[in-house]
Amino acid sequence: MRFEVLGPLRVCDGGRELDLGFPQQRALLALLLVRAGRPVPAAEIVDVLWSRRPPASAPNVVRRYAGALRRLLEPDLPPRAPGRRLPRRAGGYLLEADPDEVDLLRFRELARQGKRAAATGRPEVALRHFTEALGHWRGPVATGIPAAVRGHDEFGAVERELVRTTVMAADAALLCGGGEQVLPGLRRAVDLDPLNESPHARLVMALAATGRQAEALAAFESVRRLLDVELGVAPGAELAAAHTRVLRQEFAPPGAVTVRPGASAFVVRPAQLPPDLKEFAGRRAELDSLSHITGTAVDSTGAPATVLISGMPGIGKTTLAVHGAHTVADRFPDGQLHVELRGFTPAGAPLEPAEALRGMLGALGVASRELPSGLDALAGLYRSVLSGRRLLVLLDDALDTEQIRPLLPASPGCLTLVTSRHSLPGLIASGARPLRLGLPSAADARAVLALRTGPERLAAEPEAAEEIVARCGRLPLALAVVAARAVGRPGFPLAAVAAELRESRGSLDAFAGPEGTADARTAFDCSYRCLPPESARLFRLLPLHLGPDLTPEAAGALAGLPVRRARLILDGLADAHLVTEHAPGRYAPHDLLRVYAAELGDAHDSPAERRAARERVREHLRHLEQGDHHTGPTQPPS
Repeated sequence: MRFEVLGPLRVCDGGRELDLGFPQQRALLALLLVRAGRPVPAAEIVDVLWSRRPPASAPNVVRRYAGALRRLLEPDLPPRAPGRRLPRRAGGYLLEADPDEVDLLRFRELARQGKRAAATGRPEVALRHFTEALGHWRGPVATGIPAAVRGHDEFGAVERELVRTTVMAADAALLCGGGEQVLPGLRRAVDLDPLNESPHARLVMALAATGRQAEALAAFESVRRLLDVELGVAPGAELAAAHTRVLRQEFAPPGAVTVRPGASAFVVRPAQLPPDLKEFAGRRAELDSLSHITGTAVDSTGAPATVLISGMPGIGKTTLAVHGAHTVADRFPDGQLHVELRGFTPAGAPLEPAEALRGMLGALGVASRELPSGLDALAGLYRSVLSGRRLLVLLDDALDTEQIRPLLPASPGCLTLVTSRHSLPGLIASGARPLRLGLPSAADARAVLALRTGPERLAAEPEAAEEIVARCGRLPLALAVVAARAVGRPGFPLAAVAAELRESRGSLDAFAGPEGTADARTAFDCSYRCLPPESARLFRLLPLHLGPDLTPEAAGALAGLPVRRARLILDGLADAHLVTEHAPGRYAPHDLLRVYAAELGDAHDSPAERRAARERVREHLRHLEQGDHHTGPTQPPS
């Protein structure tokens, strides 16, 4: 069976094209195809098929459409059988198909091969892969479904992916000294996305490279007028640079950069993003925010955009950043850089900015012999190489603002995603947009657990699943560790996993992973070791306060400190995301952090010190009950 969505929607079985039924049913199939290999929740299906005011019967209609598609794709399937092609997954549906059966999946695999070849300096190989990939593109994506559905961004994202691949194919062709074979694709790309300057710039260059300089200049003038009429702007740096190169008869790709006279001018478009996590679920609000900021960055004529993703250890900062980066990568035609800054690692020191810059410049094609030695010179060269280019930069696990400041691009149109366990107020003061991660909702936590362990197990034992989510405190890292243990014991009921967590209450042993892998205790250790001694001491004492949260006055009593000092320490712990200020002046650690702090206290503090802390808290509570709002530290009676 062959599924085609990169043009008119078609399904062929043995040379026979299938009748896909009602328009909305066709739209459901198209949505499942553009998300092939990933489950689509029922709520998202309803949102796509009925963008405005879905009827109350929408979920039932979706089920009917899915059943009809299941019978169409597997005509011999017994009634009510789940089938192989369209099983229910994560509260929705998943289209199961081999990569060679879906034109979009085959296109993506060939495009990945092309990007790898381009990143390793093999433009001829890259061009061959890109050309074969684009051979699957037969027209506007998913034509034949209702226009209102086809206008949804799920389909627009695929078309942007096609345009981006066309741009990369053109760059490879120009590096090979040609351009003729990519002209048809470039013309289709500019028709599809007429206000996107990147394909226009490549069209101008490719026309000039094939001896059509007058046509190239006419193409530039046409898009210049379009930008003026539609947006009231002049051509950006990328398109203007292509025009200048045509006038000078320099037919390198628009992103080509000469570092300095005599240096290498070869262009590498890095594609360094780590693999996306297939078990990703939820975080819709955060992803929507990233998408909005990305649009601002791409359309910007001013400063580049920076987003700081912060949160407690194990909350899923890197997972969100990587997934979000993959969803917007096609908006940055000059590539993606990724740097692991090692701000909070179990072993080893944080990465020095100069070392990070040397790696980034190497990824951008600058030879090591061309690199200066000082940090300021490296940062200046980095900004020069990025001038006029649009890159996505992911700086993961930052320690502080000073570590990342030299790594931030200065070019408009670049986007930098930074993850850190600290709130980095200095970075925010410089214009970074904060995206503070809280715990996922219970529904999202269950969806993650279902993706990792299989929805059938959760459906069979819903109460055990709820208990697992609750005892993990909805913390993604804890859920991942527990889910891995459940997957490794496929014959065990989830109730046994829940019982193990129940029996280990008061200890993090149930959340320990195999040696060498991330687990809750290791993740917490990396943050705790960075605390000053006074902050570390108060953190260890927090579990001795039995209320759900505490005030600076209670913290001062607990540690025997003035209230003002206790407030500063609590604010520092909140900045490190080891406690949360969930209401003004009310602080609380996550349940698993509370357990971790108790383990530390038992290991590091003497019984006498902990007894004294408990007594100071009791004395503080007695004063509160008696209406005495004493704000200094209380001492136990002698």
